[in-house]
Amino acid sequence: MIRQTPAQKTFSIFNYIFLTILSLSMLLPFVHIFAGSFSSGQAIMEGRVTIWPVDFTLDNYRAVLLDKEIWRSFGVTVYITVFGTLLNLIFTSLMAYGLSKQDLKGRKIIIFMVVFSMIFSAPLIPSYLIVKSLGMLNTLWSLMIPGLISAFNLIIMISFFQNIPRDLLDTAKMDGCGEYRTLWSVVLPLSLPSLSTIGLFYAVGHWNGYFGALLYIRDQKLFPLQVKLRQLIVESDAEQMLQTASLTVQSIEGIKMASILVATVPILVIYPFVQKHFVKGSMLGSIKG
Repeated sequence: MIRQTPAQKTFSIFNYIFLTILSLSMLLPFVHIFAGSFSSGQAIMEGRVTIWPVDFTLDNYRAVLLDKEIWRSFGVTVYITVFGTLLNLIFTSLMAYGLSKQDLKGRKIIIFMVVFSMIFSAPLIPSYLIVKSLGMLNTLWSLMIPGLISAFNLIIMISFFQNIPRDLLDTAKMDGCGEYRTLWSVVLPLSLPSLSTIGLFYAVGHWNGYFGALLYIRDQKLFPLQVKLRQLIVESDAEQMLQTASLTVQSIEGIKMASILVATVPILVIYPFVQKHFVKGSMLGSIKG
C-alpha cells in the first residue's frame, strides 16, 4: 500500500467531498422528478414533494401510457435510434477502414476535410436547403442521413483500426480474403469494444434528437419523443391526457414529470449492457498517435 503525505491525504479528501457534492447536484433533480411523477398534482403544486413521493399515485403514468400520441412518438424514436444507429455504424466503419490504410491516395486531404467539418459545422440555411433538394423534408430520413457519419466517432474508429496488427490483416489476405471480407470477418469482430462505444454515442444522439425534427418535420405523426415531450412541457399540451385519464388540471405537473421519466429511462437501461465495453473502447480508440 502506498503511503500518502498529509498534503496528498488532504487533497484526496477534498476530491471525495467535491465529487460527492457534484454527483448529488446532478442526481437530486432526477430523484425529484422521479418522486414527483408518483405524487399527486396537489402535492406538487403546494411544493411538498422533494425526494420522496407525496400522496402516492400512478395516475400520472396512467395518463402518459394511455396517450396514443406518446406511443406513436415513442415508436418513431425507437425506429430512428435502432435503424439510424445501424446505418451510422455501417458507414462509419466503411469509411474508417478505408482511411486507416496508410497507402490510400488522398488520405491526408480527406482526414483534413473530416477534421475541418468537425471544427466548422455547416450553417443552418445551407443544411436545410440540401435536405430540401434531396427530397427528405418531412421524412424520417432527414433525421438520420445528415448526421450519418460523425467526424469525432470516425476519428476514434480510424485510430482503433490502426491499432489492429498489420500481420493479422496480411494473413487474411494470404488466405484469399478481399477488403470487404477482411473487414467483416477479421476487423469488425476485433472492434466490438469500439463499436459498442460509438454505437452508444450514436444511439444517445438519436434518442435525444430534437432540433433536427423541429427543422425538417411538419407532420406531427412523425414527431420523435423529444419533440412530443417539448409540447407537453413548454407548450403545456397535456389537456388530451387529462381528458383521457379523467384527471384534474392540477395533475399537469405530475404528467410532465412522468413523461420525462418515460423518455429518459429506456436509454438508461441500455447502458449497463455496453458498460463493460465503454471504457475499453474509448481508451483503445485514443491511444494511436
